Amino acid sequence: MGGSDESVKYELSQTAYIKLVLHALKHPSSAVNGILVGRLSSDNATVQISDAMPVSHSACALLPPLEIALTQAEEYYSKAGELNVVGYYHANERYDDSELGPAARRIGDHIFRYFPQAAVLLLDNKKLDGLIKGKGRDPAVVLFTRDSSKAWRQVGSERTSQLVLKEPSAHSLLADHITSKKWLEIVDFEDHLDDISKDWVNPNLFK
Repeated sequence: MGGSDESVKYELSQTAYIKLVLHALKHPSSAVNGILVGRLSSDNATVQISDAMPVSHSACALLPPLEIALTQAEEYYSKAGELNVVGYYHANERYDDSELGPAARRIGDHIFRYFPQAAVLLLDNKKLDGLIKGKGRDPAVVLFTRDSSKAWRQVGSERTSQLVLKEPSAHSLLADHITSKKWLEIVDFEDHLDDISKDWVNPNLFK
């Protein structure tokens, strides 16, 4: 199959966006990663990212734990409806690192094999820092898709972005959660492996 079609849009739900940001904020000095869950719209024009499942905050280069998490995510969401793993998100350990590294690209390739419109969202550490300080309302993620040469490339710009937030209220709600330090409550798959009583689906996070 070829690379991602530039005409395809990526719609990020409020729930998914806030969860991946809170996951990154909980581990500011670590590399964090997670799975993006959603569906391709009926007209094949939009990848609708409806949820994010936090996976780890260390050893992001290791595929086996991620493969277990991918399997569990597919099983969980196949029961909940027509949702699939549609991408991956990643935050680099270093504050000034804005590159999509080899580990993130390998994981993106892994997901791409069965979902060719796969998205990789790279969190912008500088924008995350701004969110904590109450500055800036721009999305703190950058979209990467795989092109026909099998390379992951950053796409879009502020004027012609392929990535949009579904709900305009996401920014103000995120600000409220940052003020209340909601990130302390989020659980990732790595936490779940350490203590299986912790639910990495985070079903009660926003209740």
